[in-house]
Amino acid sequence: MLKIVKTSMVIAAFSLLYTGSAQADINAALQNICNIVKTDDKGQLRKKMKKVQSDYRMKLKDYYSGVSCGGNSLIRTAMLNDALETGELLVKKMPKSDLKSPEKDGKTLQAWIDENGLSGSPIASVLNDRI
Repeated sequence: MLKIVKTSMVIAAFSLLYTGSAQADINAALQNICNIVKTDDKGQLRKKMKKVQSDYRMKLKDYYSGVSCGGNSLIRTAMLNDALETGELLVKKMPKSDLKSPEKDGKTLQAWIDENGLSGSPIASVLNDRI
């Protein structure tokens, strides 16, 4: 009986260590995604998203809310930097329900666009078409 308890504790400890290292690995994999979005490098962004999906089995919707570029989400960062290609790719890859839901600051993308006077942006029109 004692052997089972010890074995269970060892397995639990290893699983916690593995989870911690997986979290660190995903952070390293997403480290320069903000720069990729800012520089409007659609090919590099597509490659980064594909690598994260194959290595960690995570789609954009799984890590989108956890990535912050100077306090802004990836789509907001693309709009502020006039990164049209990456912004349109992000809008097209996100589920419609996530595009309609509020972000960390409690505002939806549409409300944030209207508030910042970015409704004339091509990314805003792609967003309106998706919603």
